[in-house]
Amino acid sequence: MTYCVGLCLKDGLVFLSDTRTNAGVDQIGTFRKMTLFQKDKDRFFVLMSAGNLAITQSVKEILLQGQLINGKNLWTAKNSYEAAVLVGDAIKQVYERDHEALTKAGLDFNCNMIFGGQVKGEKPRLFNIYSAGNFIEATPETCYFQIGESKYGKPILDRVLNFSTPLNLATKCALISMDSTLKSNISVGAPLDMLVYEKDSLQASKLVTMDEENPYFAMIHRLWGEKLREAFNSIAEPSWSGANKSAAISIPAKKMGGVPINRAPKAKPKTTTRNTTKTRKPAKRAAAKKKA
Repeated sequence: MTYCVGLCLKDGLVFLSDTRTNAGVDQIGTFRKMTLFQKDKDRFFVLMSAGNLAITQSVKEILLQGQLINGKNLWTAKNSYEAAVLVGDAIKQVYERDHEALTKAGLDFNCNMIFGGQVKGEKPRLFNIYSAGNFIEATPETCYFQIGESKYGKPILDRVLNFSTPLNLATKCALISMDSTLKSNISVGAPLDMLVYEKDSLQASKLVTMDEENPYFAMIHRLWGEKLREAFNSIAEPSWSGANKSAAISIPAKKMGGVPINRAPKAKPKTTTRNTTKTRKPAKRAAAKKKA
């Protein structure tokens, strides 16, 4: 599996990806999921991928070779949006070539990508590109994208990150997001590739591959767990009696009443009826008494 996260902020971009592709009992695959595209001081792009490895590698190779798609490639695209369209077109090209064989083999065409960067003269931009080749772009209101195992690393991003977050703080946030994912999912693993792109630099000035022995990442792994436990223990336990008003838990909700309890129906008491009907004597016996 995979976890990749990309952040689009006021001061630049942050990209972070793991390198694990499978985690079987006796086989762990490691492949790089981050690819850089740089042309002099004219443009700089980053591509991160998740999904079927054969598909994503084919898409990456089409882009690296500079194959012309509708007469254009990443080196000639006028802007980042046009470059994202070319990435989508490359996905469609691989789909046309491979989807029938994949269908016969019972496999889905599974491919998701985060693509971002900057062309000289425009702002940095970030895109989430889907298997169909279509995509959406990050905005100041939604300034990050995740692909792969996103659920474990999402809470810290939602609570901390916004468009104005400084790059160093965003770097720390992205690494905590990755550490939370590594802790909870064995299919995501180190080494990690991280790039922090400063706006208008058009180069990879802050690029690092880190493993568990990286001192900063090791410190994050240790301290994040400790601080979470400290924060957890500092929160008051629920008060059922109402003695502690700030921690009272038994106050009813305003919009809904309490949960109804379906009680067992009461058993009806047994009643005894007295038999008041007189027993009639048989006709023969009555007739014999009359003769006597």
